Parts: sequence; C-alpha cells; structure tokens
Amino acid sequence: MNRAERQHLIKQLIREHEIRRQQDFVRLLNEQGYAVTQATVSRDIKAMELVKVPATHGGYRYSLPVERQMNVDKKLGYALKDAFVSLTRQGELLFLKTSPGSAPAISTLIYQMHFSELFGNIGDDDSIFIVSKSEAEAESLQKKLLNLIN
Repeated sequence: MNRAERQHLIKQLIREHEIRRQQDFVRLLNEQGYAVTQATVSRDIKAMELVKVPATHGGYRYSLPVERQMNVDKKLGYALKDAFVSLTRQGELLFLKTSPGSAPAISTLIYQMHFSELFGNIGDDDSIFIVSKSEAEAESLQKKLLNLIN
C-alpha cells in the first residue's frame, strides 16, 4: 500500500470510527490486512495535519482539519480544472480521465464531497472509476463534476 492509499484509508477510518490514539489506527489498518507501524501512522498524521477534537464521550479523537472539510468543493474544482482530460458515462458508471498522478487526490476529494448520487469510487494514477446509485444519478453527478470545471 502506498502513502496516498494509506492516507485515503486513514481518512475513511476517521469518518467511521472514533479514533483516540495512533495505536488505534495501527490496529484498524492491521485488521484490514495492511501492516503498518506506529511510526508510519505518526508521519501520516503529521502530513495530513490531523487534529484532536473533543470526543462525544469525553477525551479527544482524531479529525481532519476544519479548513480541509470546508473547502473540499473548491479543492475539487481546482484539481479538476488543472488535471481534467475527459469524463464519460455508461449507465450508472462514470469514467474520469485525468493527467498522470492526479487521480488519487481527485478520487479522495470526490469521496469527501459526499455526493448523494455516489455509490463508490476508486482511482489509480490517471483515471477514476465512479459508480452511481442509478443511471439518472450518474447523469446528475456527471453534470455536477463538469460544472466544477467550468
């Protein structure tokens, strides 16, 4: 697992779990079959600029920085304007082609947008495979993504 994939998974874990310690990240990643050390997680936390915020049952938990959560739509728009090559649709599926190296970050931003039409997405180096919940929702999502470029 490379750094971008690991950090994408860490963001997902933050959304799904109340993570209080670095060891919790290590345990959850190991449970999912990704062998990582506490030192690796510590470097990722620093690189991702994660912050600790009050937890619902006392204590503190890890969270994404507030400014990153609020500006996802702007970041996605800038990234798409910079790296967009093409966007095609077939049924409920979308295929987004980007410049080399851009797809992992754009894929993460698409996921962070929490589009209601989105069932799931996965990105490699220069392309993103997007699955919508229906054909109509794929068309709606395609329009939203294209509007971010214009």
